[in-house]
Amino acid sequence: MGDSVLIGGIIVALVVVFTVLRAVRIVPQARAGNVERLGRYYRTLGPGLNFVIPFIDRVHRLIDLREQVVSFQPQPVITEDNLVVDIDTVLYFQVTDPRAAEYEIANFIQGVEQLTVTTLRNVVGGMDLEQTLTSRDTINSQLRGVLDEATGKWGIRVNRVEIKAIDPPRTIKEAMEKQMRAERDKRAAILTAEGQRQSQILTAEGEKQSAILRAEGERTAQILKAEGQSQAIDEVFQAVHRNDPDPKLLAYQYLQVLPQLAQGEGNTFWVIPSEVTSALQGVSKAFTESLPPSPATRERERSEAGSAAVAAAEQAAAEARAAAEDSELGPRQIEARDRAADLADLTGADQDPATATRSTNRP
Repeated sequence: MGDSVLIGGIIVALVVVFTVLRAVRIVPQARAGNVERLGRYYRTLGPGLNFVIPFIDRVHRLIDLREQVVSFQPQPVITEDNLVVDIDTVLYFQVTDPRAAEYEIANFIQGVEQLTVTTLRNVVGGMDLEQTLTSRDTINSQLRGVLDEATGKWGIRVNRVEIKAIDPPRTIKEAMEKQMRAERDKRAAILTAEGQRQSQILTAEGEKQSAILRAEGERTAQILKAEGQSQAIDEVFQAVHRNDPDPKLLAYQYLQVLPQLAQGEGNTFWVIPSEVTSALQGVSKAFTESLPPSPATRERERSEAGSAAVAAAEQAAAEARAAAEDSELGPRQIEARDRAADLADLTGADQDPATATRSTNRP
């Protein structure tokens, strides 16, 4: 009897403990659980300690209220230009109403996945391949708008939808790679041409500046040289006028300059200024006037003077003799003598006119 009472007490105690354990429910933070009483939704358990009626209230599995990330498998999508691309998407969502997420849809994860695939096909179906590859932000915003509106009644808020990868067919990839390679080669050629162009421009600018500076330097040097020559000429001119040079000295300087006219590559033809002739005359005059006659010159002048006197005396004697003969001869004899003289001149004979006259008058 006592043993049966003990066993009954133990059983009652176990039932009480089990009932208490079933009545107490502890819900972690950022979790929620729906409670059904007699098969009907009663309330939602929040984080912390909660009590329910055992065997009358039933608590469903806890729902995570944090933002969740779901990555779906790549889905084939046909673009507007009839190309099949595989698009891999990532969905960021958060449960805002545990009751709706539990009772409005059987599996909200699967529902969100299928809705994402259908919406993605509708959006990408209106774009060609190039737009699909370059319009990820547009696709993301359109997907987020459609999914957020459709999942609102499920108690889910879609925060972001990201396209993780877009994989076109292999042939399209190869064509795109070739196109990109051609574009890169084109850009490289353009950049090379631009670099060469800039280099040539800079080189030309440098040469231009160098030529300008060189010309300015030469001009300055020529100006300075001309100024120096002008000053030198002026100094020489002033010195000449101060010293009052003799024209004979100037003529001698002209003669010293003459050899310099024949120097250089074009020495086959050179022009002598008109002043040189006057200079030569001045030099010759200077030499004849300034130098005294030498003894040989005096002797030659004496001999020339004596010869001239002898020739003049002989000529006078010949004229006197001819006049005497003319007075002795008659007109016919004079005419015959003149003819003989003319004949002698024509034949080159050196005969005396009187002899010629005598020979002519001889019978």
